[in-house]
Amino acid sequence: MTETENEPWSVLKLAIWLYPVSALTVAFNLFLLGLMWQTIGWPVVQPIDAILWSLPLGIPATWLFARWMRGLMDEADGRK
Repeated sequence: MTETENEPWSVLKLAIWLYPVSALTVAFNLFLLGLMWQTIGWPVVQPIDAILWSLPLGIPATWLFARWMRGLMDEADGRK
């Protein structure tokens, strides 16, 4: 094993790998929220609109997700 294999992944590296999953999760939740808004008379959020809105909104969600995952990985490795 080399030294680089033992180094933990940074939050940024995790965030880059997790962004597609996180952004799609945000899109799904926005779409479902738009369906609930329909009951109070607001217009429905179309799937394409939810995907477009999820691109910028997925960034902070991904960052939080990556920090949480990094913490779990550190705990599993006994680093904290």
